[in-house]
Amino acid sequence: MIAHITGTVALRGNSYVIIDVEGVGYKIFATPETILGISDTSDTTTLHTHMAVRETAMDLYGFRTRTELEFFELLITISGIGPKSALGILSVAPVDTLKKAVASGDTSYLTKVSGIGKKNAEKIVLELRDKLAGGVSFEQNTTGLREEADAIEALQALGYSVVEAREALKDIPTDIVGTNKRVAEALKQLGR
Repeated sequence: MIAHITGTVALRGNSYVIIDVEGVGYKIFATPETILGISDTSDTTTLHTHMAVRETAMDLYGFRTRTELEFFELLITISGIGPKSALGILSVAPVDTLKKAVASGDTSYLTKVSGIGKKNAEKIVLELRDKLAGGVSFEQNTTGLREEADAIEALQALGYSVVEAREALKDIPTDIVGTNKRVAEALKQLGR
């Protein structure tokens, strides 16, 4: 198995990046946020990877942090969730937000992923809640989760991508509450 890749960026696609390691290019599927977060082609970058082996393909999936990789690997243990769906889930929200949503039973983040309906989302929440419960404590702030989701939807309606919206909202202090206030602050961030 390939646990991580360190090299320079040879090419960026919408859903993958090719990392050149000593003249060998590795195609690594990743979330848009991960792809945008990788430094310029002249800098060395490292991605934690998961290698998915199927009958017809061997694919690599890359993550900037070990936490993202571990959550991805938890997701693919659920029956009916493959690597592409798991990557889609990680594209919707940061891992901490997804964990909080699972802990509170909020399926709204999961149903935004293509191919995951309400029943599958409920199944994911049910199975992950047990797996994440082992010694991990999550605050059950469903109001905060709902505000974050509403703010992302509002920014998308204004023409920003999910990645841009998430990046802008990530920098806003937690003491600013309320969807309208968070959207206003995010717009200030995006206007810079």
